[in-house]
Amino acid sequence: MATVILVRHGRSTANTAGVLAGRTPGVRLDEMGEQQADDLAGRLAVLPLRRVVSSPLERCRQTATAIARRQTSAVRVRTDRRLTECGYGAWTGEELTKLAKDPLWKTVQAHPSAVTFPDGESMRDMQARAVNAVRTIDADVEGEAGPDAVWVAVSHADVIKAILADALGMHLDAFQRIVVDPASLSVVRFTPLRPFVLHANDHGTDLATLKPPKKRRKRAGSDAAVGGGAGAPRHHGETTE
Repeated sequence: MATVILVRHGRSTANTAGVLAGRTPGVRLDEMGEQQADDLAGRLAVLPLRRVVSSPLERCRQTATAIARRQTSAVRVRTDRRLTECGYGAWTGEELTKLAKDPLWKTVQAHPSAVTFPDGESMRDMQARAVNAVRTIDADVEGEAGPDAVWVAVSHADVIKAILADALGMHLDAFQRIVVDPASLSVVRFTPLRPFVLHANDHGTDLATLKPPKKRRKRAGSDAAVGGGAGAPRHHGETTE
């Protein structure tokens, strides 16, 4: 299958203010967030991205636009509502220090699969629609560009954490163990039997190993290498068996 790079948007004004932005319109990247998005776009410029898909919220679209702008071949930013932030309902716009005193906070931390935010979305539903989005888009990208294709999904921390938990075979109740920083990237390759998580919360790895080869590689299998294998090819065009 194709490879998806899950990108969290750069730091936003709500992040620096300690506020749970949720789906509040008009929340944009702060100055550092803009620089983070530009730096990340530079890292991703080594890859011929077949698609850039974003949450419809501004901070994600800003990040996605920076990524698309640095591509050598034109790629437009598409939006998908399934990648949007969790619907935090009445929690939206509140300070995190205040929310930490709410009894529901402990449940969010320890038993998120039981949480439905007041007047909002359940965390189970958030995970289901986000996983469905990346899997269906991934299959579409592969059908269009082949199994070596690489694409980007720009979303939010809890959404990406939920996708990674699914890819790792973790129960949603364990997803708070995963860290997804602003402007970090995580990489998942889906196969018929299982997903493989290649990177998580990555800030600096050389991404050239994700570049499609000049000659079509043997299709990546679903089996994990017993003993860990030799690792990813280090040179463009190098193949693995």
